[in-house]
Amino acid sequence: MFVDTAKIKITAGDGGDGRVAFHREKYVASGGPSGGDGGSGGSVFLLADDQLSTLADFRYKRKYKAQDGAPGDTGRRSGKKGEDLTIRVPRGTIVRDAETGRVLADVSGEESVRIAKGGSGGWGNCHFATPTRQVPRFAKSGIPGESLEVQLELKLLADVGLLGFPNVGKSSLIRVVSEAKPIVADYHFTTITPVLGVVRMGEGQSFVMADIPGLIEGASDGVGLGHAFLRHVERCRMLVHMLDAAGSEGRDPIADFETINRELANYLPELANRPQILALNKIDLADAAQLARLRDYCAAHGLEYYEICAPIAEGTRPLIQAIAARLAELPPVLRYEPETIDLQSLVPERATCTVTREDDVFAVEAPWLLRVLRKCDMDDYESLQYFQRVLQSSDVIAALEEQGIQEGDTVSIYDFEFEFIR
Repeated sequence: MFVDTAKIKITAGDGGDGRVAFHREKYVASGGPSGGDGGSGGSVFLLADDQLSTLADFRYKRKYKAQDGAPGDTGRRSGKKGEDLTIRVPRGTIVRDAETGRVLADVSGEESVRIAKGGSGGWGNCHFATPTRQVPRFAKSGIPGESLEVQLELKLLADVGLLGFPNVGKSSLIRVVSEAKPIVADYHFTTITPVLGVVRMGEGQSFVMADIPGLIEGASDGVGLGHAFLRHVERCRMLVHMLDAAGSEGRDPIADFETINRELANYLPELANRPQILALNKIDLADAAQLARLRDYCAAHGLEYYEICAPIAEGTRPLIQAIAARLAELPPVLRYEPETIDLQSLVPERATCTVTREDDVFAVEAPWLLRVLRKCDMDDYESLQYFQRVLQSSDVIAALEEQGIQEGDTVSIYDFEFEFIR
């Protein structure tokens, strides 16, 4: 079964809790705090796997979680880090936030992509020892790992997309020009899943061709297999539009051409301007009048065309050479860039928080604040300034003042600490 969309829940591992412990050893007086830090939780990564061609596996398993970090130990020993979880997906998978639709990643390269970051381990009590606080009896809890529901959407990576009504010869063409072996038969929708084939030109030159299953009128509205296949045209750098020159099934090839181009424009307007070459197939069945009519139509509309008989590879060599020449002038395959998030959207209308005090350390906790903190780079001045404005505009500063914070006290917000200054 060909499945090119799936929704799954991804959860990174939680950080381990910090340990409260004190050094106990014979002949060592006042050994002091020795609680270690908790281990960081494992992160969740996605990795492209060329052995996979569909998202069918995600129909049966929908929840994925990385390992939690271990709590800290005595003797200042840190807990073990949770193992990362790597999920393999077909190359060309787009990852979106299911709630907002924002693009998180395009899994098309060789490197794995982190989707959910593991939580940091909590600090042990040895971190909180100061000249005035020599016996800290508290530690920090581990931070929860990121958790989100994502929509996976497979969009094939191909240089060239083969378009056409069912049974016009697309599978026959990709079979004779590449090593792909699609099913070829004399009935509609023989191809029910997109097929990729590598066309080798010699001297190290090659390009990827995709056989897009037959489109029909209304495909942009979901008729037939509709959007299930149109989405795979989006990345193609150019299109080869195959027509049955003989009209062997009683259809008009010119009407077919105009219908499919109309469906492309309805689905995604920019596809209407994607470079196209026409392949007039089944010329062995067409008479002179039919070929003359198609030639006149192409000439009148400035369309580049080639006459072929795909099953016996007649005329396919000039077509492939023309495709390669056109590709050399076109930009690379489309890659989707992760979309930035407006940090202000993470701040709720009623931004409440909880403040707990341990001596002169004020710990602030709030789920919404953790989301903001994860998106801020504290080494970047503008990002740090924004985070300060969030604290001032929300209830955080007011809550700290209610707890009696004084200048010079320490504010601890999950894994970020700073000295309070009015």
